Amino acid sequence: MPLILPGNVGSATAATGYNVANSARFDGTTAYLNRTPGSASNRKTFTFSTWIKRSGVSGVSTHQDIFSSDAGDDESYIHFVSDNLKIYSTLPAGTAAAGDPACVLITNQVFRDFSAWMHIVVAVDTTQGTAANRAKLYINGTQVTSFSTETYPDQNYLFATNAAVPHMIGRRPAGSKFLPGYLAETVLVDGSQLAPTSFGEFDEDSGIWKPIDVSGLTFGTNGFYLDYEDSGDLGDDESGNGNDFTENNLAATDQSTDTCTNNFCTLNSLDNFFAGSTLAEGNCKVTYLSGSGKYGYNTGTIALTSGKWYHEIKIVQSAGSNYNMFGIEEDVSQSAGHEFLSSSTGYVLNGNNGKIIVTGTDTTYGDATAVNDIIGVYVDLDNNKIYFAENGTVMNSGTGQTIAAASATKHGYYFVIGGDYSGGTVGIHEFNFGGSPAFTVSSGNTDDNGYGNFEYSPNITGDSVAKKFYAICTKNLAEYG
Repeated sequence: MPLILPGNVGSATAATGYNVANSARFDGTTAYLNRTPGSASNRKTFTFSTWIKRSGVSGVSTHQDIFSSDAGDDESYIHFVSDNLKIYSTLPAGTAAAGDPACVLITNQVFRDFSAWMHIVVAVDTTQGTAANRAKLYINGTQVTSFSTETYPDQNYLFATNAAVPHMIGRRPAGSKFLPGYLAETVLVDGSQLAPTSFGEFDEDSGIWKPIDVSGLTFGTNGFYLDYEDSGDLGDDESGNGNDFTENNLAATDQSTDTCTNNFCTLNSLDNFFAGSTLAEGNCKVTYLSGSGKYGYNTGTIALTSGKWYHEIKIVQSAGSNYNMFGIEEDVSQSAGHEFLSSSTGYVLNGNNGKIIVTGTDTTYGDATAVNDIIGVYVDLDNNKIYFAENGTVMNSGTGQTIAAASATKHGYYFVIGGDYSGGTVGIHEFNFGGSPAFTVSSGNTDDNGYGNFEYSPNITGDSVAKKFYAICTKNLAEYG
């Protein structure tokens, strides 16, 4: 089950002198960017590059398109299908076998780590004499050479990319094949087949692949560079070419600070088997499963061992008789009927009565919750306390619940968790870990490092002591975790 462990933040991002400020969040159902070039340019030679953090659930067989260009029979696209990455292009209209595959590369490698960012480069030059040099795929700076299907285009083949046809990011023009996930530093270089070192480098200390500044590249006629830094114009091209994309069902709230240089916690797609939840909004919105799986819960992607951490949850729809559950756990859900903390160490607020469930036992603590409440969760692993707040007011007069040290737990860390302890009305909760809130934030509080976007302050007085809490992200984890 991939997750980010303290001391291993390089599994998600590396320290870097170049910081990526923003990404765009695509919902997987309606959101995409589109542009149709005014004229064709180099269809034989180009390079596409983007950083991506997947969301949704693993193993989806429907196509999740990252980048596509399509004019009916003449189409080219890059997408995930059943966790494999696929590059595909067809023979154009007017040929004897129009619509048949001309280029098909499907990786043997699967990409199931929804907790981390990855870098994709597709470098094309069909003028090359060697077939395998005509289309190259790189993941995190390393060329992929193992494919379950490996068909290279003929020499001088024309891709639909850079033709005067619809080009889309986050969708394929033909059909409802949308991308769930985050994209950052999305680039098309028209006219050059570039190595991944034009877009990234290996960190000299950790060996982790990290981004570099691409603004100095020569992008070519139909090339573009999307940095997603303008929340009101996420399709704004920063290459200097003015090749802007039109936003479709993308709003300012879909701009995220969850990026390839500062990776934020989300809900973990791979810890969803027993919970059976539906994950949306970049894995920050969860609709829980009713019925036999109602006790299963969902966990966050970043494990916590030390430090002080804050996140928020908005109750969109209460679970049954207000059985909304939030808190921390030492372990993942073990079965469909695995009740919260029934056999493990953890601390969960029961929205029905405001009590804290402490390893299976109810303990008087705070207040019942209601629809539209925003619940703040403050986890102090330096002093072994947890606090809960309702709409900005810390419960229990600011007195925290004592918790076991993370070092005393089963694995030496806690997960953030959420769930629905009811067989009645299905619970719907929107999480805010600070990088890409699933609900609209009106006040815009950050932590003291300037990270996060919260409705309420991460700083409180707890047990009569002023305490500063931080967003759960890799930059903070490197400092405090």
